[in-house]
Amino acid sequence: MPDPYILMLFVVGALVALVAWLPLVFRRAPLSLPIVCVILGAGLFALPQVGFDPLPQNYPDITERLTEFVVIIALMGAGLKIDRIFNLRRWGVTWRLLGVTMMLSVAAIVILGWTVLGLGLAGAILLAGTLAPTDPVLASDIQVGAPREGREDEVRFGLTSEAGLNDGLAFPFVNLAIALAMVAAGQKHDWFAEWLSVSVLWEIGAGLVVGWAIGWLFGWLTFAIPVRSRLAATRDGFIVLAATFISYSVTEMLHCYGFLAVFITALAFRHADRDHEFHAQMHDFIEQIERMAMMVVLVLFGGALVSGLLAPLRPIDAAVAAVIVLLVRPLTGMIGLIGWKRPLREKMILAFFGIRGVGSFYYLAYGLNAAPFEGGDRLWAIVGLICLMSILLHGITVTPVMRWFDRSQGRNPDADADGVKAEASGRGASA
Repeated sequence: MPDPYILMLFVVGALVALVAWLPLVFRRAPLSLPIVCVILGAGLFALPQVGFDPLPQNYPDITERLTEFVVIIALMGAGLKIDRIFNLRRWGVTWRLLGVTMMLSVAAIVILGWTVLGLGLAGAILLAGTLAPTDPVLASDIQVGAPREGREDEVRFGLTSEAGLNDGLAFPFVNLAIALAMVAAGQKHDWFAEWLSVSVLWEIGAGLVVGWAIGWLFGWLTFAIPVRSRLAATRDGFIVLAATFISYSVTEMLHCYGFLAVFITALAFRHADRDHEFHAQMHDFIEQIERMAMMVVLVLFGGALVSGLLAPLRPIDAAVAAVIVLLVRPLTGMIGLIGWKRPLREKMILAFFGIRGVGSFYYLAYGLNAAPFEGGDRLWAIVGLICLMSILLHGITVTPVMRWFDRSQGRNPDADADGVKAEASGRGASA
């Protein structure tokens, strides 16, 4: 038996190679990288030699911080690659998905959790806040392309902008659940005024302002100051990592929503000079980090599955999980898009691909770490099952569905993919 450290180096190296190689393999196949990562994690942690059970409830602080890191990296990447200038009318599909679809999803999941699952009001709201937002980490296959790439149809734009903004807007519901749990435990009183003024008005408003300010500052330092001093002259992708960490940390220190601020920072940063090639370099850099971090989380998730994450599930939990994935998001999505003057196929794709994943892991870990909720293991089992169902269902269908959609739009998906590959190679050569 080789030394465990040497064996771990081999495993990590193999996983990194797969993360780089598999997207090319799955470009035309009905399979996704997240599915492979979960399968690899399940196989790895099923080995008796590993001797480690990566159950999230056993490592609550690590779970919260690791998933938090992945989400903020994904939010920066999502914001940088949106070519469309911010405009209330041109972002109309985003407001529909946020203002109608997400709110109806929250209401539906609260009702299911409270009346069918018997979680109690606080637990039901926590479940809804955890599962209502779509995931920016696992949705890369249905998002817009890299900056200046041109692949920004209404479907991809809607799913990208929704994933970027609803991660921050889920926080008021999670904080509402925390407040109710603390009231039930006798740890808080007169909670409503504080929740409304702080968790809703202040944290959302200040998150928007701080995110824009930091994005403007980095845009000025990168593109506007004298040429020799511009950050763009460094050609160093670490600039975008600095913007991500500073935006998130400053916003959190001001007790605002860091997720929301990071996405707004990315939009403002991109707006500083929309056509500069440095945006593509920064996006490529942040995307590589995102894929590596996603791989770690999903391998651990696969390990948690074989370590008993789903053991507390009851039959009714599995039934409700199927309803949430197969009915709640598609129906609320279609309701939110009523009156939107686009073809039915576009509405159906937007409604169907409400992917749940790493963001849900973060919100649940955050909520359970912040207040005493009953049935934490059961909540982890329910959320884990829903995320697994989403990873499998959406991962298998995303490639054929989006290829069909591209053909219906008169595009050749294979030509687009080859063009993307050629452009990426050109960028690497010029760098």
